[in-house]
Amino acid sequence: MQLYNPDQPFPRRVGLLAGAGRFPIIFAEAARRQGLYVHCLGVDGMASEQLADCCDVCEFVPLARIGRAIRQFRRGAINRVVMAGKIEKVVLVRPFLFWRLLPDWRTLHMWFRYATRNKKDDTLLLAVIREFERDGISFDSALDYCPELLVNHGFLTKRKPTAAQWKDICFGWELAKEMGRLDVGQSVMVKETAVLAVEAIEGTDQCIRRAGELCRKGGFTIVKVAKPQQDRRFDVPTIGQQTIQTMRECGAKVLAIEEGMTIMLDQEEVLRQADAAGIAIVAVNAAEMEARKAA
Repeated sequence: MQLYNPDQPFPRRVGLLAGAGRFPIIFAEAARRQGLYVHCLGVDGMASEQLADCCDVCEFVPLARIGRAIRQFRRGAINRVVMAGKIEKVVLVRPFLFWRLLPDWRTLHMWFRYATRNKKDDTLLLAVIREFERDGISFDSALDYCPELLVNHGFLTKRKPTAAQWKDICFGWELAKEMGRLDVGQSVMVKETAVLAVEAIEGTDQCIRRAGELCRKGGFTIVKVAKPQQDRRFDVPTIGQQTIQTMRECGAKVLAIEEGMTIMLDQEEVLRQADAAGIAIVAVNAAEMEARKAA
């Protein structure tokens, strides 16, 4: 393990608490291009081993060992941390949870002090932040470091939604925003103003697959939005190549996302794959949805 040397002129330092997927890797690469020293703690069994190649320090910690993670960051003189990547919440509903996770004392303190009310995303992730803050470690939004990952307004692909698909987008927007307000999920799947599936604990890809099983003729629309109360430090809506691959496999034809509030990873490749599959991607906002609803 690489330890902090106070005599070594490191650039600004940032901690990375990494879950699954490409986002932690893309964040780490962007941060290092800016001259930042990146100390990564990846969630064991979720975070990619590829992080070792793009971080100055990369270690892996079990999900329920918050005390160990705090000690590792403090040992590395890290007091600013970014969360990136997906944490698989389904582990919380598996049998023998305690014995599977074997939480340390700091995790147990976090759980009983901050997270007993419910297991919603905001509740759990804010509980994690509060536990780290007890040791003077604060959390930033990854978007403070790489705002270029957010999508801009407008049509992002060659194909555009039809009039009927716009109707589904407007219909799905209101539903998705309400699900976000309730902190249930970020996405809904719609076909001809019928709700096929609503994202919950399973995540977007599994929700798309469920919609595909129910709508065998395909052609359905996905609406993915930020929560009305979105905390940009975590759980910002994110799409990437896997999203497009799942859409193609399940027959989804439209993806509507919220401009300025949605991260698109590997944007050039995502749009190339969407164009090749005949998928329309459009970034919309609340004002546009209100205008289309009133028209």
